[in-house]
Amino acid sequence: MSYGIFSSVYDILTENVEYEKIQNKICSLLHKNGVDGGLLLDLGCGTGTLAFLLENKGYDVIGVDASEDMLMVANEKKYEENSNTMFLCQKAENLDLFGTIDCAVSVLDTINHIDTIEKVQKAIEKVSLFMNMGGIFIFDINTPYKHENILGNNTFIYDMDEVYCAWQNSYDKENATTNIDLDFFIKNEDDECYERYSESFSEYAYTPQKILKILENCGFEVLNTYDDYSDNPVNAETQRITVVAKKIKTIFKDELK
Repeated sequence: MSYGIFSSVYDILTENVEYEKIQNKICSLLHKNGVDGGLLLDLGCGTGTLAFLLENKGYDVIGVDASEDMLMVANEKKYEENSNTMFLCQKAENLDLFGTIDCAVSVLDTINHIDTIEKVQKAIEKVSLFMNMGGIFIFDINTPYKHENILGNNTFIYDMDEVYCAWQNSYDKENATTNIDLDFFIKNEDDECYERYSESFSEYAYTPQKILKILENCGFEVLNTYDDYSDNPVNAETQRITVVAKKIKTIFKDELK
């Protein structure tokens, strides 16, 4: 999935995302667990907004995303931000870095965009492979509750000055998959008319139990889970879970389950 048109309006459609709140929570959790700098991986970095915020907090950031179009926007912003962040175009399950990292983050349901649980395990294996012992991995996942009750079979409308977006979801309960169809109406600056574009992709509702088991299998200890980016514990109606894990051992291939 390239997110071609989506990438060009992504920052507009996510203006309501509280990136500074997410950055503050991540930095607080990293500090709490003894990581106050070093090399940080932003897995599924999109257009780089969080990566730049974390760089401004003193981390050396590598942003990785599977979408060339998203990274094109990120690199344009990089020069505006006078940033040293390195951006790499890679799928999470094919992560291949030049050296080791001290911590990693993955936000806004990047994990839910990976289309099989086997690829999710491969992605977490790769994070573990490149992470120094004692490193911290912080990521979030949309819960099955959110997929079935909030996202599934619902339509959301975004009416912005530059773009109008109709976001339609259909939930496949048997496969725990939310299929997403986007229709964009983007204003043409020349004649003030709107041009229509469409994109489709899916999110996958993995249970927290499966994700936590994969972390254990990949050499991580789960330190805590939170309701979104708050200090509150997870409950039955949590829509997004934030997971904090620490690498405690190296796992060899014959140990993976």
